[in-house]
Amino acid sequence: MLNVRSVGLSLSLHKGLPLGSGLGSSAAAAVAVNEIFGGHLSVSDLVLAGLESESKASGCHADNVTPAIMGGFVLIRSYDPLELIQLKFPPNLEEKDLLFVLVNPEFEAPTKKMLVALPMEIPMRDHVWNCSQAGPLVAAVLEGDFKGLGKALSSDRIVEPRRAPLIPGMEGVKKAAMEAGAFGCTISGAGPTLVAVTDDEEMGREIGDRMVEAFMEYGNLKASAMVKRLDRVGARLVSCIPG
Repeated sequence: MLNVRSVGLSLSLHKGLPLGSGLGSSAAAAVAVNEIFGGHLSVSDLVLAGLESESKASGCHADNVTPAIMGGFVLIRSYDPLELIQLKFPPNLEEKDLLFVLVNPEFEAPTKKMLVALPMEIPMRDHVWNCSQAGPLVAAVLEGDFKGLGKALSSDRIVEPRRAPLIPGMEGVKKAAMEAGAFGCTISGAGPTLVAVTDDEEMGREIGDRMVEAFMEYGNLKASAMVKRLDRVGARLVSCIPG
């Protein structure tokens, strides 16, 4: 895409993310290569490059790479042609921001395996239910509604029920997150990482601790937790060190 034909390129990536975690990391590589050669690609081109990278491993899915590059929340309207709608999550009037509690167990869930678990046919009642949650999810993002966002993302009846049994202790961990005060909790990407939503960093750490304990109690898995603020900017060059 950069029309570079005379230079070979080898990258060593230190992502700080466990493999098969459902956290998505293809965006960083696309942004890095683009910056090395002058940063000529547009955001949409970077998304396409990230999709090409992801397709080699687990199929063409824009749900991770697109918001990672663009920041915030992105609605994927279509793939052919690629149509993206960026949804602006407004600052909270009480100066609170959206926080994600990411809890990753020491357990690998390859994306291809998690995709195979999905149903080939979806009952009409489940389809209708999930559609009825998609609208409120978008509305919650546009309105900056933490509780509405958490409620909508916790209400999936198509994907989560099929993948939950493949993540040891998942249901107990989700219950622990909700009891600890999370607005919502679900699987991050294909899993096995779980993500909970809150607006308070101290509470987020408490939610993370409870989820880690629950992974050991219900799934006999060690886990680690981190609390991350919503990134409204997306993948970008932080520094450049001459080699």
